[in-house]
Amino acid sequence: MTPPPDRSEDALVSLGWNDTVSDLYEPFDKPDRHPGRVVRVDRGSSVIATRTGTIRAPMARDAAPPTSPATGDWVVLRPDPDHGEVIEAILPRRSAITRLDPSAPDARPDEQVLAANIDRVFIVHGLDRAPQPERIERSLVVAWESGAQPTLVLTKSDLLNAGEIDEIAFDLEQLAPDVDVIPLSNTTGAGIEDILSLIGTGTTIALFGASGTGKSSLVNRLVGDDLQLTGDTRRGDGKGRHTTTSRDLIPLESGAVLIDTPGLREIGLWDSHEGLEAAFNDVIDLTRSCKFRDCHHLSEPGCAVQAAIEDGRLAERRLESFRTLEQELATREQQAARSKGGRASRPAPSADDDLLDENW
Repeated sequence: MTPPPDRSEDALVSLGWNDTVSDLYEPFDKPDRHPGRVVRVDRGSSVIATRTGTIRAPMARDAAPPTSPATGDWVVLRPDPDHGEVIEAILPRRSAITRLDPSAPDARPDEQVLAANIDRVFIVHGLDRAPQPERIERSLVVAWESGAQPTLVLTKSDLLNAGEIDEIAFDLEQLAPDVDVIPLSNTTGAGIEDILSLIGTGTTIALFGASGTGKSSLVNRLVGDDLQLTGDTRRGDGKGRHTTTSRDLIPLESGAVLIDTPGLREIGLWDSHEGLEAAFNDVIDLTRSCKFRDCHHLSEPGCAVQAAIEDGRLAERRLESFRTLEQELATREQQAARSKGGRASRPAPSADDDLLDENW
C-alpha cells in the first residue's frame, strides 16, 4: 500500500479531502490507483481534480455501480491504455442533491444527481421579483432530502429598503423552519459577512436557484474574481439570461468549495419523503395531534391541522402546498413501481442536458 501523502501539501485538502474520505478510499488504495474529485461532468467523461493536476477521464467499462458521476463525487482513478486514465469507482456519497430526471419518460422515471458530497445548499432568490412560496418550498424539500443544511439567500437586497427586506425575510422564515434567511447585495457587499460565517474550511456549498438570481455574481464575489459570466435580467418578467451552463466545483481561498449549478426549469421530486417532512415539519407536528390517526385534515372532528388554520397558526396555502408535493411523490412512486422489471439501462444525463434549464 502506498504511504499516505503529507496532508499539509496535499492539493486535495483544498477540495474537501478529509479523514472520512480517506477512510472510504482506503479499500481501493493500490500503487497504480489514486483519488480525485469531480469538478465537472460532460458527455462521456468528467473533469477531475487530482493531487498532481486536473485530468479528463471516462468511467471504466467494468466499473461497479453507480456508474454516473456527479460534480462533487470522490472517485478512484486507474491507468488505461486507451484513455490515459479511467474512473474505476465512485466513493459512497454522504449527501447528494437529486431530482426526477426531466428527460426520462413518465413511464420510466429516473433519478438525476445534481451535486454530491455537500454540506450546505444555498437556495438563491433575487429580490427583484416577488418570492414564490411554492417554488421555495419545493427547493427546501430537495435541499433537506440531500442531507445538507439549506440556507435561503436573498440577493439584490440593494433594490429594496430595510423595511421591505425585513417583511419578506419574516414571511420566508415562516415557511422555512430551522433555515437561515440571509439578505445579500452582490453590488454593495451587504450580507456577505453572514455568508462567509457559514463557509468554513473543508465545507462544500451548492448554489441552487433560477437564472438571473445572482448566483454567478455571488460566486465571483466569494472567489474575488470574475470567474463566472453574469447575464442581464430581462425586463418585465425578471428572467435571467443563462450564464452558468454546467455544474462546476470551485475552490475558495477560505478552504471551502462551491458547486454552482445552472438555473433549472423544473425540479421534480425524487424519493423525497424525508425532505418533505423536514420542509413541512410544522404541518407534520400538527398531524400528530389529530384525534384520529387516519385524519385527512379536511372536516374530521378533532383535526389539529384545521384548528391551526382556523386560529391563524397555519396558512391554508401551506397545507395545500404540502398536499401537492405529497401527491407528486405518490404518483412518482406508482410510476416507478410500474416500470420495474425489464427496464433497459440508459446513460445518465450530463451537465449539457441542462443547458435549456432556466426557470424551475
